[in-house]
Amino acid sequence: MKMKSLIAICAFLPALAFQAQAHNLTVGQPLPSTSVSEQGELILNGDDIAYQPWQSSQLTGKVRAIQAIAGRSSAKALNAPMIEAIKAANLPHDQYQTTTIINQDDAIWGTGGFVKSSAEDSKKEFSWSSIVLDANGKVRSRWALEEESSAIIVLDQAGKVVYVKDGQLSDSDIQQAMSKIQSLL
Repeated sequence: MKMKSLIAICAFLPALAFQAQAHNLTVGQPLPSTSVSEQGELILNGDDIAYQPWQSSQLTGKVRAIQAIAGRSSAKALNAPMIEAIKAANLPHDQYQTTTIINQDDAIWGTGGFVKSSAEDSKKEFSWSSIVLDANGKVRSRWALEEESSAIIVLDQAGKVVYVKDGQLSDSDIQQAMSKIQSLL
């Protein structure tokens, strides 16, 4: 009986370890290449919003914090303290940019229009930020991020990952991510 339990536990451990590191992002490496052609990056033209295709290769030239989130308020709330820390740091826009990638495909049924409207309002309020509306969840799929969640990824100026966490950041995680950002500026 004990041997069967031990075998079952041993069989389960690799699956648990894989689940804990589900994303395919590696510190020191660039992000896996991806693009969003349906919806895409929000561009502010006066009071109007336009959409243009977006590619991950555009994420060079500045230090960046990427928030890749499901299109639901619960996912947005997961890492709201990290976003508040970024706002409070008053980072220089010529060296730093926040990029928010919203997975509209991972929205609660019937709320896709609200997600789009909220993204447009955010672009108007934070015009210097990059906001990408991913209608089909291509980014989440390509980077193997958790569903219904929020990931924070910090990139250096060359577009290489220096910090990544999928899921809610603790206070210690926020301090670590902010320290990475500050050290790169």
